Amino acid sequence: MKETDHRETSTINIIAQGTQVEGSILTSGDCRIDGVVKGNVTSKAKIIIGRSGKVEGNITCSNIDIEGTVLAETLTATELVYLKATANLHGNISTGKIAIEPGAEFSGNCKMHNTRATAAPQQPQEKK
Repeated sequence: MKETDHRETSTINIIAQGTQVEGSILTSGDCRIDGVVKGNVTSKAKIIIGRSGKVEGNITCSNIDIEGTVLAETLTATELVYLKATANLHGNISTGKIAIEPGAEFSGNCKMHNTRATAAPQQPQEKK
């Protein structure tokens, strides 16, 4: 019998243009926002803020592509923050890597951390 893969299914959540959500969003899959979210957005995967998208709240994810507007106290992405030319981000970023296209607007602080796991130094073993 074949052993099944217990990883999360790859779901895509879409907040369409013309939709407004008031409250926090928590998902384990990818999330695309083309509407307006007034609340925190948390995903274990990737978030895409489309050109017409707007988020007014903190964001936590692994990767994020921003084409629209983000007004956040903190944006935390464990891997990559990608600001496209049309992006407008006001808030502090904590991420492993950042890419900013010419034309993007960013106002805030950015703290980058090493995403590579560092091996703990090995202790010398005592001889018996």
